Amino acid sequence: MNLLPIALDAATQAGQLIKSNFGSDLTVNEMQRHDIKLELDVRSQKLITEIILKNDPTHAILGEEEGDIGGDGDVEWIVDPIDGTVNYYFNIPHFCVSIAARDRHTKETLLGVIHDPMMNETWSVVKGGPPMLNGKPITVSNRATMAEAVVTVGFSKSKSALDLGFERYKRIAYEVRKTRMLGSAALALAYIASGRLDAYVEEQISLWDIAAGVMLVEAAGGKVSTSPSTVKPGTMFICASNGKLPIEPYL
Repeated sequence: MNLLPIALDAATQAGQLIKSNFGSDLTVNEMQRHDIKLELDVRSQKLITEIILKNDPTHAILGEEEGDIGGDGDVEWIVDPIDGTVNYYFNIPHFCVSIAARDRHTKETLLGVIHDPMMNETWSVVKGGPPMLNGKPITVSNRATMAEAVVTVGFSKSKSALDLGFERYKRIAYEVRKTRMLGSAALALAYIASGRLDAYVEEQISLWDIAAGVMLVEAAGGKVSTSPSTVKPGTMFICASNGKLPIEPYL
């Protein structure tokens, strides 16, 4: 089965849903200290789930909002229905839908799709194929010195993660051309794959935030390293770059 059309359909339909509700009164399911959970997150997740399982009910889906559901087949989908929910809630138009699929047994990623409905931009990649933005091939930047680089540093949701992030940000910010804090891990990775950003670092991130973006970056010639987060079990530290930038000594 060709999975890419399913992913593109699901991401586009979910994108239409969240775009049509942008700027409206939103139902908040949970207001956390550094995060917000919206009813619309759940609706977007359900829409994506319905589209995927309609095509093959044996597929499994690991999503931010519903956990692990579906069948026990060979394909597992990894879904973030709104990556950048805090931006969305505050009417900042920088958020996306992120969908990846992987082999359930080997954990090898098969495809990744990231859709930004506000900019009408869709990134896609399939195993063995080139990364694309709106159907055109993309590649990482050639910037190879910190002084040239634009780097985004994510700040996570716990005090210990924030403290580590502040120290890292100080080390990096003095060296690079500019830093940016944009609020969507998936779009940060898509921007690296497109050559817009040169690196992204965050202390505490979840699989659904980065699964599609990691595949995009690596296919575009970049480099991604992850390791278990030291501040929250089940999450990861991530450093992604264009593969040319000497960012490791600043981590």
